[in-house]
Amino acid sequence: MCYYLYRTNVLEVSKTADRIILHCDLNNFFASVECLGKDELKDKPVAVAGSVEKRHGIILAKNEAAKKLGIKTAEAIWQAQQKCPDLILLPPHYELYNRFSQTVRQIYERYTDIIEPFGIDECWLDVTGSTFLFGSGEQIAQSIRQAVKEETGLTVSVGVSFNKVFAKLGSDLKKPDAVTVISRDNFRETVWPLGAGELIGVGKATEQSLRRIGLFTLGDVARANPDMLRLVLGKAGESLWKFTNGLDNTPVISSEFAPPPKSIGRSTTPPENLCTCEDVMTVMLKLCDRVSSSLRQNHALAGVVQVHIRDTKLNITEHQKKLDEPIRLTELLFRTGCELINEIWDKKAPLRSIGIRAAQLVPQNESFQLSLGRDYERLERLERIECVIGNTRERFGKDAIVRCRQLSGETLGIYSSFGKIVL
Repeated sequence: MCYYLYRTNVLEVSKTADRIILHCDLNNFFASVECLGKDELKDKPVAVAGSVEKRHGIILAKNEAAKKLGIKTAEAIWQAQQKCPDLILLPPHYELYNRFSQTVRQIYERYTDIIEPFGIDECWLDVTGSTFLFGSGEQIAQSIRQAVKEETGLTVSVGVSFNKVFAKLGSDLKKPDAVTVISRDNFRETVWPLGAGELIGVGKATEQSLRRIGLFTLGDVARANPDMLRLVLGKAGESLWKFTNGLDNTPVISSEFAPPPKSIGRSTTPPENLCTCEDVMTVMLKLCDRVSSSLRQNHALAGVVQVHIRDTKLNITEHQKKLDEPIRLTELLFRTGCELINEIWDKKAPLRSIGIRAAQLVPQNESFQLSLGRDYERLERLERIECVIGNTRERFGKDAIVRCRQLSGETLGIYSSFGKIVL
């Protein structure tokens, strides 16, 4: 609460001194939450995994004991069990993780209100102005680390630096339950010997491109000619050169000031392959319902609808359509999505997964040209109904109101090979 007394001094400090950025990363978050208060799991290899029956059979998180045995996030359960036959597998409990995430976020808010989430278990904090009350960046990081441990039982690794990129790198260097400081004085000795793939934003493809031109470490990249990097990697090469030389000026953006999303999508891999039009329609309706709700929460409409399908051989096909006017109603997204799938699916090969995405988003209050012959009164009624449904679900749970066709597993609006929908 006292933070707002000196909040106005942040800009004055930033003119004369480096920013002080923290990156806080909860260690083995899902697995650590699952192990809290369970003495029988102490020092045993534990992993949180998806459902094999629902074909989500991958490792979502692992504890330190499992990590030491080579268990990796996102690998298949059968691969993990080959490495460790005694691996204890637990199902995920996302509501529990959200509660702990919010509790830890409240601890962060004692030190600053400039907090940018990076997933459920990571955050950047700009504590430049907080030093007036709480000491140096390292002292604040230690205070946060101790508070998280004492109040939740979880551990957090914190990187302290003068920019976001190095703060993130610092939180990765020492785990678990540690604080790492990367300053202007030591970043060359600390950062440059690391492999190029250690930096945020450098994936396997980028790392391979760097290796092909003889750049193996972050120091190699920092000392390289930026024009050469731009030639090989495009604009990303120039950014990478700046990052490795400590020239990242990206601000920490509080979630309340975060830019609106550029697209909103949902996809799923059902427990069984989708073999019929009715199967696809049932799943597509659920996905459209969720996309429509997210569009409403972001006060946006979709100018483009994209779909993708993946067959049992894991071949992915995508298709999209630019709309005459933006939409967000479930009915209209559903109709458009089914039409697009009809154009790319021969209905012979079963589908393993499908997805739909709303793109080229526009604000809901933006003006657009009306179409002749469209029943806007009916669309307005449907919009009001969906708002009521959304508010009811938010208050009483997502299953408080369910569509009849979702309960029966059949579509009431029927078609012949994705012909005209009758709702």
